[in-house]
Amino acid sequence: MASTKYIFVTGGVTSSLGKGIISASLATLLQARGYRVTIQKLDPYINVDPGTLNPYEHGECYVTEDGAETDLDLGHYERFLNRPTSQGNNVTTGRIYQSVIDKERRGDFLGKTVQVIPHITDEIKSRIRILGDTGNFNFVITEIGGTVGDIEALPYIESVRQLKWELENDCMVVHLTLLPFLRVTGELKTKPTQHSVKTMLESGVQPDVLVCRSEHSVDADIRKKLALFTNVRPRNVIESRDASTIYELPIMMYKEKLDEVVLDHFLMESKIQPDLNRWKDFLSRLQYPKRILEIGLVGKYVELKDSYKSITESFIHAGAANEVEVKVRWIHSEHLTPENATELCKGLDGILVAPGFGERGFEGKVATVQYAREQKIPYFGICYGMQAAVIEYARNVLGWSDASTTEVHPDSTKPVIALMDEQMHITDMGGTMRLGAQKCTLDEGSKAFEAYGETIISERHRHRYEFNNEYKEELVAAGLHTSGINPDSGLVEIVEVQDHPFFIGVQYHPEYKSTVLNPHPLFVSFVRAADEYRQNK
Repeated sequence: MASTKYIFVTGGVTSSLGKGIISASLATLLQARGYRVTIQKLDPYINVDPGTLNPYEHGECYVTEDGAETDLDLGHYERFLNRPTSQGNNVTTGRIYQSVIDKERRGDFLGKTVQVIPHITDEIKSRIRILGDTGNFNFVITEIGGTVGDIEALPYIESVRQLKWELENDCMVVHLTLLPFLRVTGELKTKPTQHSVKTMLESGVQPDVLVCRSEHSVDADIRKKLALFTNVRPRNVIESRDASTIYELPIMMYKEKLDEVVLDHFLMESKIQPDLNRWKDFLSRLQYPKRILEIGLVGKYVELKDSYKSITESFIHAGAANEVEVKVRWIHSEHLTPENATELCKGLDGILVAPGFGERGFEGKVATVQYAREQKIPYFGICYGMQAAVIEYARNVLGWSDASTTEVHPDSTKPVIALMDEQMHITDMGGTMRLGAQKCTLDEGSKAFEAYGETIISERHRHRYEFNNEYKEELVAAGLHTSGINPDSGLVEIVEVQDHPFFIGVQYHPEYKSTVLNPHPLFVSFVRAADEYRQNK
């Protein structure tokens, strides 16, 4: 079998240029040509994983099938490639150093002085190559977080230099950079890119491809100039214009022949011509919707939209599937009360209460649930949103005014949501929640079953608290339908209110599994219900 090819994607000039989207777009094109591809993210921060990071700091924490808490870019990888990632697809500096220090403590280095080179760089290279060695992939695309020149990124860039030397023709570097446009002079400036590449060269790494982010077209003269000053072939200077949606990027990169440039570098031929018809069909439905809906997203991190990245992307997928555009109204749960819920939620076609932890904004979520239930507005609760639904039902239907979660009110006389038994004696916060894929059995008479079309499903979790089965019988008797149950633990995973157009709360995170080619069925059903509600208003 041919050796695995390794592609490194680095960034220059400024952060947030879209390395993850370029990586995912290239992977999509290579996959469409019949190759097996995976993508990996190397994060330079010292946290072991983003599980303990505040969403204001880092955005969403994305959870994989095997229970890894990872960077939100892995969500992009899965949404584009339509295949799951795992623990090995996200590596942090914290995890690298922890592994090396653990080896030193065990005496694995036989008394040698432990240094960045070779011990840290060897560990980085091992994490990069393990995907290619064990995953049977033709291509491993590795995105390096941060910007070239950052102190934190230096060990990663050095590891790339060593791998280019060790792997010779099986390795290449794609450098994403910015071409700023000066309106005063009316021209694109290449100097920042030249300096960025120069910084890489000082570390011994020569980029093979330049992908240039720009507001305007990059003409042949600019490409030739960049090629001359960066030692890159003119054909390997790729334009990446600003787009209306990230989902245009695979088509744009196909037109720029980025995938052909990569195959040429490795002296490889395309197995097949890429079939992008399903992707183009998705784009057409996304860009030309028949109607517009407005759905309220209630959460406590709404100032940073990336905190709910997978949810908003799921709305895009489900909207296209229903040929509608979903406009999100961001509502801060801390500002919601029973008195102002009508005003803040007025005119919405559906309401989603988002995941979260802690007391702040919780009562606002409960007030929103009550409004959605009583006004018969389509409602979808995820994780904490499901728990809020159970608490609201207990308070306002059963009359248990003290019903709550022990996370917020440990002394509640009706703790309808309580800490899971397996969490009782855990003190460390990192990687200790109920994480990853778990099975769930659906009631065949439920809306959840109607959406999924199957009785056994598997969904990803990230929580410590659960539906308290001590109160299940009374809640069910009062009309709360527990339509999804974990077959192993008996944990209630889904609740529904049946006398309602759409009222579903799920303990798991369906947003993690929604992709371009396979929108999540619950999001599709929720958006459809919101569309029907709007048309019937």
